[in-house]
Amino acid sequence: MTQYRWIICAMLFFATTVNYLDRQVLSLTWDEFIKPEFHWNEYHYGLITSIFSIVYAVCMLFAGRFIDWMGTKKGYLWAIGVWSMGACMHALCGIATEAWVGLPDAAALRAVEAGSALAATIAMVSMYFFIAARCILALGEAGNFPAAIKVTAEYFPKKDRAYATSIFNAGASIGALFAPLTIPLLAKAWGWEMAFIVIGALGFVWMGFWVFMYKKPSDHPKVNAAELEYIEQDQHEVVDGETVGKEQEGEKISFWRTLSFKQTWAFAFGKFMTDGVWWFFLFWTPSYLNSQFGIKMSEGLGVALIFTLYAITMLSIYGGKLPTIIINKTGLNPYAARMRAMLIFAFIPLLVLLAQPMGTISPWFPIILIGLGGAAHQSWSANIFSTIGDMFPKSAIATVTGIGGMAGGVGSMILQWFAGWLFVYADETAMQFMGFEGKPAGYFVVFCICAVAYLIGWIVMKTLVPKYKPIVLD
Repeated sequence: MTQYRWIICAMLFFATTVNYLDRQVLSLTWDEFIKPEFHWNEYHYGLITSIFSIVYAVCMLFAGRFIDWMGTKKGYLWAIGVWSMGACMHALCGIATEAWVGLPDAAALRAVEAGSALAATIAMVSMYFFIAARCILALGEAGNFPAAIKVTAEYFPKKDRAYATSIFNAGASIGALFAPLTIPLLAKAWGWEMAFIVIGALGFVWMGFWVFMYKKPSDHPKVNAAELEYIEQDQHEVVDGETVGKEQEGEKISFWRTLSFKQTWAFAFGKFMTDGVWWFFLFWTPSYLNSQFGIKMSEGLGVALIFTLYAITMLSIYGGKLPTIIINKTGLNPYAARMRAMLIFAFIPLLVLLAQPMGTISPWFPIILIGLGGAAHQSWSANIFSTIGDMFPKSAIATVTGIGGMAGGVGSMILQWFAGWLFVYADETAMQFMGFEGKPAGYFVVFCICAVAYLIGWIVMKTLVPKYKPIVLD
């Protein structure tokens, strides 16, 4: 049997790595490089990240349908091409701001008196330019997961999908892992603009490989008959006396009909409750280290802390393997095994409750605890994505992924906006919470929300879909 499916999985891994590298450039440069140039505070950054989240959410709704309509090969090319262009466009925001306010260069922007009317104008104008670039990035990035999940369903049987998803989804951790090793150094050596251009250009390189490497398994010359038979082993699965197989794969489910299934809403609610947690860790941890501990991302300690955090999240690869182990040992169906694994992962983020208290001892403790919470999220994510392939025909997978992605984006938008507002409010009013004051109190509040989100999501999912029930078309 050939093993070409793992080559395709590696391509999904690299695409997701590039995806998260592009997202991380702003979070790793704004506090140290961009903030002083454009006179931003946490409100400006929080608004940018929240708008990115809501645009990403809305685009996910259409991206899934677009991928199902266009096909995985062309759809993926469009997605990564658009987001790579959007990533590079961030580099133009400084030039555009200078032209708008009539100042000659970045030094002149920095020299404007803090708190002045001109400083406020620079902050607002630059924020809008970054929002525009961020929206294009969101438009393209929305296609990554619908396309990747659809490719996984095409190339892997149900029992292996969570593991394959956990492997390519580990690209998020790898991207976040290498980001602090490269992006601050690029920004320090050549300017923050060059960091956006260099990282953004990686997507165009990936596109060149994808054009020649991807075909559907039944059409691919590097997939032999034995591997194709292994991939298609679920085609005649019998559940409750009904066959869910090949005869249904070509049938289309309308967008509105997908909304009539409880399985769709279970997936969407699970994403709504939990996606924002991961994005909060991704967007705000560098700022958290700087504001609470005075640790900058261009310093060795800052790089080591962020690297450690995302190295810990790599444990999620084993999280994708857990349902397969449960299936092999207990004989449970894929959905039951997946939900059992997800319950285990839902308890781990409770450790984040200790992040702020333990931070009084050393910044390494919150980083380790947040890293464990991130590993739990990525394990959860690999499995919740795989529930779509368990329940829906392949022709609807990208559409349902998009619906859930939109729900996750809305949840993230709410959390990012709330965090940005809360940190400014907590700082200005010296807010008190659980023995902490100011911004540390604000971070403690958000950590509490992150800690319980997964258990709430799991309970609602289990209530909506208590047992394995694939969609059988009439």
